[in-house]
Amino acid sequence: MEFLDATLALLCAFAFLAGFVDSIVGGGGLIQLPAMLLLLPGVPVPTVLGTGKVSSAAGTAVALRRYAGQVPVRWRAVGAAAVTAGVFSFLGARAVSLLPAELLRPLVLGLLVVIAIYTFWRKDFGAIHAPRLSEQKEPLYGVAVGLVIGFYDGFFGPGTGSFLLFAFVGLFGYDFLSASASSKVVNLATNLTSLAYFAYTGHILWHVALPMAACNMLGSALGARLALRQGVGFVRVLFLVVVCAIILKLGWETFKPLP
Repeated sequence: MEFLDATLALLCAFAFLAGFVDSIVGGGGLIQLPAMLLLLPGVPVPTVLGTGKVSSAAGTAVALRRYAGQVPVRWRAVGAAAVTAGVFSFLGARAVSLLPAELLRPLVLGLLVVIAIYTFWRKDFGAIHAPRLSEQKEPLYGVAVGLVIGFYDGFFGPGTGSFLLFAFVGLFGYDFLSASASSKVVNLATNLTSLAYFAYTGHILWHVALPMAACNMLGSALGARLALRQGVGFVRVLFLVVVCAIILKLGWETFKPLP
């Protein structure tokens, strides 16, 4: 019993940290999922994923609520992206069985390197909130972003939050803070789609998921509060840190020597 209590306490600590980071720039899965796989070795992977989705969805909802009242969100564009991403996330998850996800790893790695270099080189990137698309074009671009990134999230996943953030800054002209808030809407849609699937198939350990969700929500609330207080510059720096962490993770998995 003491071992189970210690394991749950560690999982809750990682959920808190994941919620904190994810609420600002995404990438919380890099923290939470490896911890769950390590600390729950006898649990089937689908059940680990489903349990983690409860935590992630709860934290994302809290972060979105925190941002919504204080950061401008252009709901026509972001809503179109969210609905499309939710649908194509499910399709992406179904496509995993048809094509090995490992085939995407080198491509995703290269894209993330380009994103990191571009963001570092362009010091003014994401510094000013200046939407560049018309009200008619924004929903169309939102559908395109939701289609591509939603499918990717369901099919492979790593770096989804970073890709969304970069898309809202680069394509739509949002600053990093508004892009972070907008990405939470899309992330919540994909999380809820996945969560519904895992709940329907019985792949959730509720006695683990609910305490983790509470801690993720607390971390998300604090992270969003810090982002709002510190502003665009802080979000940009943390974005670069998270992107570099994903690059290192994918780089190791891609080029590590065979056993």
